[in-house]
Amino acid sequence: MTEPGAGPLTGIRVLEVGHILAGPFAGMLLADLGADVIKIEPIDGDLSRQVGSQFVDEHNVYFASLNRNKRSIHIDLTTAEGQAQLGALAETAHALLVNLRPSSIKKLGLDYESLRRFNPKIVCVALSGYGLEGEAAEWPAFDYVIQASVGIADMTGEPDGPPTLAGYSAVDNSSGIMAALALVAKVLEGKGGQVDISLFDVMLAQLNYKAATYLNGGGAPVRQPLGAHTFYVPAQLFATASGYLALFVTHDEFWRRLCAEIDCTDWAEDPRFSTMHARFENRTELLDALGARLQKATAAEWVERLRPLGIPVAAVVNLGDVLDGELVRTRGMVVSVDTDAGPLQMVGNPIRIAGTEPRYGAPPRLHEHTDEVLPPPEAERPQAS
Repeated sequence: MTEPGAGPLTGIRVLEVGHILAGPFAGMLLADLGADVIKIEPIDGDLSRQVGSQFVDEHNVYFASLNRNKRSIHIDLTTAEGQAQLGALAETAHALLVNLRPSSIKKLGLDYESLRRFNPKIVCVALSGYGLEGEAAEWPAFDYVIQASVGIADMTGEPDGPPTLAGYSAVDNSSGIMAALALVAKVLEGKGGQVDISLFDVMLAQLNYKAATYLNGGGAPVRQPLGAHTFYVPAQLFATASGYLALFVTHDEFWRRLCAEIDCTDWAEDPRFSTMHARFENRTELLDALGARLQKATAAEWVERLRPLGIPVAAVVNLGDVLDGELVRTRGMVVSVDTDAGPLQMVGNPIRIAGTEPRYGAPPRLHEHTDEVLPPPEAERPQAS
């Protein structure tokens, strides 16, 4: 049996229904913090169990990376028996987390209106592409589709190049975090109800200052070379003698320290560059001059020189180098999970709570806990003497 780990959510039971990433990621975050997350899977299981190209040494690393610490059961939600089983589970659950299309959510009875008769205090959190209601509710949506539809792809990439997608599931992960937050907040309130998390809304909210600029007459965002920030200058990638450097200079003191270190102290007093506003107004001239200066050393050398001065800076590195590096080791962000196929390495939960040490349990085998969680069928129950 996979027991939920000790943590601040110990004693909280969450039912999870859904596939792939956003919902399962939310459920895993909750399970890492001690919640008893019961994953209700169809007969063939979560679709992420079928991502065969992700098998490494008999490990399905894709599924495992989203489903540790959970229990897996099978319920056929399309049958009357399955609906009765769902209702019985809802009686003892604090929350239901579902990641499906709105029509499927309603059809399968995975909303608050369907479950309140079993438990008026249950919290039902629904993750969908464009929300539970309205014309767009049934539009098919996955991470990359949302990146395109919310404007992220259009503002990402080089000005003269094609639009670019983030190289990872930014939408699904962000939405999973938001769903977990909403679930905990609503459970803490102590009242049941429906929570509607739209992937589109989540990503639009993350465009906060860019959206506010447009809404208040500032115009739509345009792409800047090397991912430059809209307002802060210099804040972007720079090509160096070897490799790329991420440099983020906000206030004027950072700018003065940078100028001193790169032997351009006159820039600190130059009226074109001396203030945040001036640097914004003279973006092109400043970036051309600074870019040429940063070509005189490698990215690694600039990090070594600038980081001790308190200037936010980093070299662009490969994920493999990050995972093998000292910072990840000292932060303890790579954890080992025991599975039937042996130990599996994965990234741990980023939430650090004093006095709590998360326990990382194995991802469940398909329907592993059905007999453990569900009562036996009526015909198999022991008869009272």
